[in-house]
This record gives sequence, C-alpha cells and structure tokens, in this order.
Amino acid sequence: MIEACNTILLLEDEAIIAFALEDMLVADGANVVMAASLGEAEARIDAGGIALAVLDVNVHGEKSYGIGQRLCALGIPFIFATGYGDTSHPPEFAGTPTVSKPYTHEQVKAAMAEARLALSAEPVPAAPS
Repeated sequence: MIEACNTILLLEDEAIIAFALEDMLVADGANVVMAASLGEAEARIDAGGIALAVLDVNVHGEKSYGIGQRLCALGIPFIFATGYGDTSHPPEFAGTPTVSKPYTHEQVKAAMAEARLALSAEPVPAAPS
C-alpha cells in the first residue's frame, strides 16, 4: 500500500499506459499528477510536493534522463518505466530501478519500494553542472 499523502509524478506520453498506471497507483492510495511531456514534468516538479516519480524513458522522442538528474538533485526517488529495459541507461542511472513494459502492478510497487530504500541508504548524487 502506498501512503495516501504521497504524490507521485507520472511522466508518460502514451495515454492508455498513463491511465492504466494511474489507476494502479490511485487504487493504492496515491495522489497522481500526470505529465505527457518533459516540459510538463518540469512544471509539476516546480510546483512542489512530489514524493516519488515514475518516468517513461522515451517521451515524444526525447529521453527523460534530465528529469531524473533533477529529481536526484532534489532527493526525490524515482523509477524508470520503459520498453527498452535497463541496459540502455547512461552509467549514472545504471542502478535506477526500472520496470519494462508491459509491467505489472506488483513490479511497479516493488521498484518504487526499491527506489525509496536506495535513496534512504545512499547520499543523493549531485546533478552534473
């Protein structure tokens, strides 16, 4: 179960996938804010209150790694959701929990728990300047 006070940013450009994942997260008690572009995700982060994020890697042909770097700098745990697996991540994201599409509810919950644990166990890496 996800704590009800958690607001999860969901960055996903495929509406059907976004709505399905939103339903899963809401069923667990999460407040979900959705973004369908990197710019929308930046605005959601700027608004504050994000406790965790699920990032599609390829959003309208652009990679979401810059969003991941920003979340790292802010100390916000996140996972990647991708059709490419975790072998294509840059080295700085090699250990980031990743779920491969199609994923299950249990896989997403496990990856989010792993992201939270990893953040609490390690110092937050600085974003490249």
